[in-house]
Amino acid sequence: MTMKEKVIVIGSGFSSISAACYLAQKGCHVKVFEKNNSLGGRARQLKRNGFTFDMGPSWYWMPDIFERFFNDFNKKPSDYYNLERLDPAYEVYFGTNDKFIVGGDLEKISLAFESEEKGGGKKLKKFIKQAQINYDIAIKELVYKPGKSPLELITLDTINKLNYFIRNIQQDVYKDFKSPKLRQLLQFPVLFLGAKPKNTPAFYNFMNFADYGLGTWHPEGGMYSVVKGMVSLAKSLGVEFYVDSPVKKIIVEKGKASGVIINRIKHRADAILSGADYHHTETLLDLNLRVYSERYWDTKTFAPSSLLFYIGLNKKVNNIAHHTLFFDVDFDKHASEIYDSPKWPDDPLFYANFPSKSDSSMAPSDKEACFILIPLAPGLDDTRDLRKKYFDIVIKRLEERTGQLIKRHVLFEESFCVNDFISDYNSYKGNAYGMANTLFQTAFLRPKLKSKKVKGLYFSGQLTVPGPGVPPALISGKISAGLVENYFKKPNRQL
Repeated sequence: MTMKEKVIVIGSGFSSISAACYLAQKGCHVKVFEKNNSLGGRARQLKRNGFTFDMGPSWYWMPDIFERFFNDFNKKPSDYYNLERLDPAYEVYFGTNDKFIVGGDLEKISLAFESEEKGGGKKLKKFIKQAQINYDIAIKELVYKPGKSPLELITLDTINKLNYFIRNIQQDVYKDFKSPKLRQLLQFPVLFLGAKPKNTPAFYNFMNFADYGLGTWHPEGGMYSVVKGMVSLAKSLGVEFYVDSPVKKIIVEKGKASGVIINRIKHRADAILSGADYHHTETLLDLNLRVYSERYWDTKTFAPSSLLFYIGLNKKVNNIAHHTLFFDVDFDKHASEIYDSPKWPDDPLFYANFPSKSDSSMAPSDKEACFILIPLAPGLDDTRDLRKKYFDIVIKRLEERTGQLIKRHVLFEESFCVNDFISDYNSYKGNAYGMANTLFQTAFLRPKLKSKKVKGLYFSGQLTVPGPGVPPALISGKISAGLVENYFKKPNRQL
């Protein structure tokens, strides 16, 4: 590897910025091209009338992964943003005046479980202890692997845990807990992996440790503060960022990626790494150079899309936490309407985020910023009438469950749904979270980080390893950057 090999990174989401940092650290000349007018990919920020919204990710979980990323550059998260551990972490409504509070540490949560189900606290601690063991195995032995071979999954620890890959999370939760509420609470973190609990290996209960063990945090200024911190780090390493720069074509010469075409201008590079939607990136290649067919993508299980609302309220709201889940309707029915028989849900579960509850910078004084997310099947018809219908549904439920008027206090609302995921992010079928981590879409069974047909073309992000979520995106960028580094070390630049 010589100094200042040129690398073009497509997209500026978490995996792209992560990869750019690692490549620049190794001496590469890195340029990041973003199609939109601001950086961050799906983690962009919306500002309006003094209100601030994270447009995408809003949960800061697995703080150890962020610390590990910044430590790789002799930095700390606190060099770039301030963190607060939330207490309560979040609240869950199961009905009017029926609310479960998930406290800021395991002791508080165990007491709440005990109040709901006799022996629940003790069983929870046992459950989380096992989840922590799986978390340690996942982080130390699995998630930083490039997904090349099934042998990556074979360690002494994973052999001993083989039954956790055969069983699913729902089986384990139902075996240990009888309360429907506790069952839903323990299956909730799996939704971050993009699949139904009954289709997710029990090993992924490590997400429960991420939730109850490591806690829920808030970066001051929102998740976009993390984006800004990473961009600042990248620029200090020499990375160049360009917005309003949609890639129209990946140039391939003699079987090797040699550049991109943006606004009719050719930009040359020695390698290309795309953190943009994997399916879309391959459409930038001639058909014979694409590894995965349309049929391949159509047969895969994708994580949900979402209908998002960004709402400014002219008053403070009560009986609501920073993060609040509304599980006051049939959990399994909504899940089935996402994965089994895709349709707009009859009675949607939804998530409400009121960041100004914890962070005064997110809304003007005496006002409240509200972000609402309804998970949906990808590929659904998306119309203004449907958006309005579901806005009215969730606002009515908010009012009923929390016992206050809200709709009359709405200053403005903006929405974002399937069509926007497609137009803004080139997202396959408008998915919001990537490809689900089911048993047959895990590790080496996911799309590869390295093209099998084009030398010097690499991928990162939620459609490849390790999978959906912000922490996995940071890891994906690191792994892919390492593959590019190895490519540059090869005399003949072989695949």
